[in-house]
This record gives sequence, C-alpha cells and structure tokens, in this order.
Amino acid sequence: MVNYKQDLPPKGGFEAIKFKRNLPTKGPGGAVIFGAVTAICAFGFWRVGLGNLEKRELQREKAWSRIHLVPLLLAESDRDIYRREQAALAREKEIMKDVPGWEVGQKAYHSKRYQPASIVVI
Repeated sequence: MVNYKQDLPPKGGFEAIKFKRNLPTKGPGGAVIFGAVTAICAFGFWRVGLGNLEKRELQREKAWSRIHLVPLLLAESDRDIYRREQAALAREKEIMKDVPGWEVGQKAYHSKRYQPASIVVI
C-alpha cells in the first residue's frame, strides 16, 4: 500500500484574500450634488420670476403709453382730414367755377349725419 500525504492548509488557515476594491472617493457625494442642483434650480426659478415681473411692468407701461397717445393721434388725424377736405373744396371750386348753379361742397346724400369722404385725394 502507498502512503498518501494529503495537502492540507497550514495551521491557523490561509490569510484572507483581498478582493474588495480599495479606491479613493473622487468628487462630492450624491447628496451634495443633489443639493447643489436643487440650489441652482431654485436660483434660476427666482431669476425667471424677476424677469417675468420686469416684463409685465414693461407691458403695462407700453399699454398706458399707447392709451395716452390715442387722443394726440386722433387730433392729428382730424387736422389732416380737415386740411384735405379744404383742399378738395378749393379744387372743386376751381374746377366747377364755370358751371351755373353749382354749390361747392354740397353732398350727394341729403343727411344730417357726418359722412367722412370715402375717397381720399392726395
């Protein structure tokens, strides 16, 4: 018979196998990144809110400036219409001076309502 010598571990066992990765931590942790993103988003929304307030104020100012300009523009338009009507009457008087019984500025429609000229002569 052959004597076999079995291969056994040393007394006290083998030393532990180091299988864990021993990497140093790089960069901030997840909570820090989440907090930073939240802070940046909050700041951005705050700035958007300020921009919306400014935009609303500018729109209000523009609307009021237009409201205050309407009477001035209407008066200017009325002066222009009056000047054109007087010039048209002067031209009509000059053209129709030889026609007997012609009344300058007489309307074709006999109404007391004001009818603005539908044709503008420039």
